Amino acid sequence: MKELATKIILNRNFILVLAVILGLAIGQHASLFKNYTFYVLAVVMTFSTTGISTKAMFPLKKMIKPMIIGSLLNYVVFGAVVISLSYFLMPTPELFLGFVVIASTPPGVAVIPFSHILDGDLKYAIVGTLGAFISSLFFAPLIVGLFSNVDGGINPTDLFIAMVQLVIVPLLISRLLLWKPIKPTVEKVRGRIVDWGFALIIFTAVGLNRQVFFSNFEILLLVSLVLFLGIFGLGWTFEKISKKIGVAAPVAMTQNLLVTVKSSGFAVVTALTLFGEKAAIPSAVLAVFVLAYLLFLSIRKELRDSKKSN
Repeated sequence: MKELATKIILNRNFILVLAVILGLAIGQHASLFKNYTFYVLAVVMTFSTTGISTKAMFPLKKMIKPMIIGSLLNYVVFGAVVISLSYFLMPTPELFLGFVVIASTPPGVAVIPFSHILDGDLKYAIVGTLGAFISSLFFAPLIVGLFSNVDGGINPTDLFIAMVQLVIVPLLISRLLLWKPIKPTVEKVRGRIVDWGFALIIFTAVGLNRQVFFSNFEILLLVSLVLFLGIFGLGWTFEKISKKIGVAAPVAMTQNLLVTVKSSGFAVVTALTLFGEKAAIPSAVLAVFVLAYLLFLSIRKELRDSKKSN
C-alpha cells in the first residue's frame, strides 16, 4: 500500500494535476514564486535536455531533414492553426498574446519519452526536438515580434536573449551533466526535478489567475476551445493526412507529437515575463490539454494492443 501511494505521488501526471488543483485552492500564495519562475525553468530545462544524447546529433547530414521538419511542425503548422483561431476568438489582446507565446514555444521534452511509449521513431524524436529547440532562437523572436504589435510590440532582442538563457545555456550545461561520474545520479534525480519544477511553474500560473478560472467561464471556454482544436483537432487531422500520403507509422507518430505537444512551463514563464499574468492563462490551460492528449494517445495504444493480442 505504501509503495502504491509512493508511485502515485511521484507520478508525473498526478503531480501536474495536483499543481492545477493547488493553484485553484491556495493560489493566493502563487505571487511568492512569480519572480523565481524564470530560474526554475532554467534548471528544469537543463535537466530535461540531458535526455537529448549528443551522439544523436551525428552524422549531421542525416539530421538536417528531421531537424527542419520538427521546427516547421512545431512553429509553422501549430502556430498557423492556433494564432488564426485565437485571433478571432480571444476577447482581449493579452489572451491573444498568450497564444502567440504558445506558438513560439519549443516542443515539450515529453515528445522524446512518449515517442518510445507510443512506438514512434525515438531518434527522429530526439533530433526533431533538438532542431525545434535550436530554431527557437529564430522563430520565437520572429513570431512574438510580429504579432505583439497588436499591443505595442516588444523588443525582439530581449526575447532572443531570454531564449539563449532558457535554451542554449541549459543545453550546453546539460552536456556537463552527462559526464560519466555524475551521469547516474543526474538520471536518478532528473525526473523528480523536471516534474516538480514544471509543477511549481503551473501552480504559479494557475494561482495568479485563479479568479478567472472561478468567475469568467466564458474566457476559460474560449481558451479551451482553441487548445482543443489546436491539439486534439490538429493531431487527428495530421494523423489522417500522414496515413494518406504514406508516412511510416513510427515517424508519423513522432511528427504528431512534434506538431501538438508544447512546453507549457516554458510558455507560462515567457508569457509572464513578456506580457503579464493574464497572458499566462492560455499556457496554464495548455498544461491540462497536453497532459490529456498524451493520456488519450497512451490509452488508445493500450486498447489497440489488447485487441491485437486477442
